[in-house]
Amino acid sequence: MNNVDRIIGHAEQHCKAHGARLTAKRKQVLTGLIQSDKALSAYELVAFCNRQYGESMPAMSVYRILEFLEDEHLVHKLSLANKYVACAHISCSHAHAVPQFLICKRCSKVKEIDIKPATIDELRASVNEAGFELINTQLEMNCLCEGCISQAA
Repeated sequence: MNNVDRIIGHAEQHCKAHGARLTAKRKQVLTGLIQSDKALSAYELVAFCNRQYGESMPAMSVYRILEFLEDEHLVHKLSLANKYVACAHISCSHAHAVPQFLICKRCSKVKEIDIKPATIDELRASVNEAGFELINTQLEMNCLCEGCISQAA
């Protein structure tokens, strides 16, 4: 069993435990995100499914699938890029810290890292002091990846 199949198997078990189903089309979209080292838009996933599976999937269907996968905590939507990535922790069974996404501005490669809860608590306190309420702890940062940095040198 390859790594993608193993991750999809974990995702299926996760959905089953929540009373949901990971249908064939949902698996196809999730597979596209797992195989990519970049964030992908819904339209890029439509093209992936067409290329990989020879199936034409309407963009609206892909958006609904992405919403389902996001609700199941299997993918993350990146607001800065308006794209999606598979959660780096699908195969893990333990709790995780708050995710932070490093997004390469040049090639769109994405790396998910964890932030310590104490850091989020400090941010939340600063937000509250400013008279706001933090509603989403997901952080996204525009960066340059090692590959793009070395190409520029």
